[in-house]
Amino acid sequence: MTQFLGKKITKLFRFTVYTLLPLAGGSWVGVACSDMLDTSSELVEFQEDNTLNHPTDSVYSLMGIINRMQLIADRTVLLGEVRADLVQPTDAASADLKRLAAFNMAEDNKYNQPSDYYAVINNCNFFLAHVDTALQRRGRQLFINEYAAVKTFRAWTYLELVKNYGQVPLVLEPVMTEREAASYLDGKRATIKEVCDYFIADLTPMAYVEPPVYGNVGDHQSATFFIPTRVLLGDLCLWAGRYKEAAAWYNSYLNDQKEPHQLNSQRRVAWTNITDFQQPQNAYNSTSSEENISVIPMESRVFDGNVSDLQNVFNSTRDNNYFFQLTPSNAMRNLSASQVYCMEYKTQTTTDTVYVPRTGFSNDILIGDLRFFANYTLRSEGGQDPYSEYSTLRQTISKCARNTSVSTYRLTMIYLRYAEALCRARLPQSAMAVLKYGLCPENNAERIDSLERVEAGSLITFDANVFTKDGSIGVHSIGSGDAACNALYDLPMPPTPLPTRQDTIDYQVPLVEDLIIQEMALEGAFEGYRFHDLMRVALRRGDPSYLAIPVSRRSGETDAQLQQLLMNQDNWYLPLP
Repeated sequence: MTQFLGKKITKLFRFTVYTLLPLAGGSWVGVACSDMLDTSSELVEFQEDNTLNHPTDSVYSLMGIINRMQLIADRTVLLGEVRADLVQPTDAASADLKRLAAFNMAEDNKYNQPSDYYAVINNCNFFLAHVDTALQRRGRQLFINEYAAVKTFRAWTYLELVKNYGQVPLVLEPVMTEREAASYLDGKRATIKEVCDYFIADLTPMAYVEPPVYGNVGDHQSATFFIPTRVLLGDLCLWAGRYKEAAAWYNSYLNDQKEPHQLNSQRRVAWTNITDFQQPQNAYNSTSSEENISVIPMESRVFDGNVSDLQNVFNSTRDNNYFFQLTPSNAMRNLSASQVYCMEYKTQTTTDTVYVPRTGFSNDILIGDLRFFANYTLRSEGGQDPYSEYSTLRQTISKCARNTSVSTYRLTMIYLRYAEALCRARLPQSAMAVLKYGLCPENNAERIDSLERVEAGSLITFDANVFTKDGSIGVHSIGSGDAACNALYDLPMPPTPLPTRQDTIDYQVPLVEDLIIQEMALEGAFEGYRFHDLMRVALRRGDPSYLAIPVSRRSGETDAQLQQLLMNQDNWYLPLP
């Protein structure tokens, strides 16, 4: 990965542009220039000196952007997990992590560095302003793939930025001078909806442009570097409250004719012995659980550049003397244990449904959903000198046990956002089918009534040759058994019939949405989604308690002071310096 030399500026707000200059050996250096108080660098390359009109320029430029994305990679996880309810800091946690968890949003917190986001954005702006999009070869725009990829990087970075800061300067041109930086800082700041609406319009013409093809870059397959534009459009529409559009974008990506994305029915953690549910060895952890659609590639050695620290934050490693900084909260344990695991048991003549008991287990994390069990282990290291510098506890959270990449999109989470969009588009049966059965033409016909199928139309259309009943799986089945057979996990129905169909839908939508958000926690724990998932629903409902209550109960007991603090949504956001 390319190396960068940048001038470290800690005052107020850093707008940094990295102009890309070729060096011997094919590496590139970004030269930092122009923050609010310092534009004196003699290394500035001004606009007339830079034109990206050669394929080599575009490759190195994209690698430079990805290099800057490495600086915010860990934050995409930590800002979404530490402030939510599924993890809690240990005594060994850094002061910055502890303050983050307590919503003590100091400007000098190491995780509060908006300048790193703007470094990505300014690199993107520079590329978009200078790339020669008119250049053609054999009737094809030579740089259209890179152009679309960079627009998508910029939109993704802005979404991450505005989710964490609430309102941000919307900078769409490369910032080269102190005067330009000051004008943006003093100007109007864009809200989440304004950011989303802008980039929906900006990305829509690029929606079906394929990413560049570079093959392997170092130890990474470069195809995973690029964010799927249609999925990001779905996210932007979801945050903007444009739910049918969101569902349409997700469906278009999942049902793509060239590369459809069916949820793998083998990606499950399941009990294999129907007569003995107590022993961990009888719980089968699927080996086909890798489903990253896109990642931020990280270096494997500090010598080579930016290395993820998530492994050391979540796990016991030699580098941290086995003192992990974050651990699953009691709320995470309770959520997992509250699920009902159901199995369909077939013989030659009968089919029966078995519900796994909830007592008598050798390990309490075997109760309920098995995804927590599959991802988490904690053991005590016996026989250790009590005065040793090393912790006696060894924690492993397998999702965070490697430091070679940080996921930006994973297939199952795309399905869950698709379900959320369907639910808010007033299609609760379709949304519930994503959780319980899996969407495919057969399941749609059997599980969704004709009126909703007509209303949904193409939003739930899938290729019958690819999306089959035998190959489909509801997301809940990944960790809670055969969800399709679970009578205790079903579409919510009012206790007594309501006057109209619309009244019934009004009753179902928030309850199905609750199940989706719960499923997002079970499936996406420790990956950085949780805080923003709670935020999105709380904002949508105009109900800050939807976020405040679960976060204040992460320990298992209510922290009244924290709950009161979070009832004011201004306290959800990091301060801009």
